[in-house]
Amino acid sequence: VQLQASGGGLVQAGGSLRLSCAASGRTFSKHFMGWFRQTPGKEREFVSAINWSGGRTYYADSVKGRFTISRDNAKNTVYLQMNSLKPEDTAVYFCAADPGVTSRYFMVSSYDYWGQGTLVTVSS
Repeated sequence: VQLQASGGGLVQAGGSLRLSCAASGRTFSKHFMGWFRQTPGKEREFVSAINWSGGRTYYADSVKGRFTISRDNAKNTVYLQMNSLKPEDTAVYFCAADPGVTSRYFMVSSYDYWGQGTLVTVSS
């Protein structure tokens, strides 16, 4: 599976962005998908995840109620709708995939496939 993240940009605090992650490969629908983010000097942190069917979603406490993850298996794409953005959301956002993720969806090591990252900058 190859992943291509897009949709990042510069937005004012309180604004919205939608990230997309397009995947290649016919097995996308069988992969657990996640979004992580990273700022300079810090470890990559979990943001959100979604199971293969889209029926289960997971969020970090810091984004719960503001971000929404979804997927379209027909388009091999996962989305992250980000609303009410805050300056502390500024980071490079990465999408990730793996067919074997279960309860440890929040761990970087649970995912074998990663996109290249897209930069989100939220100005105050």
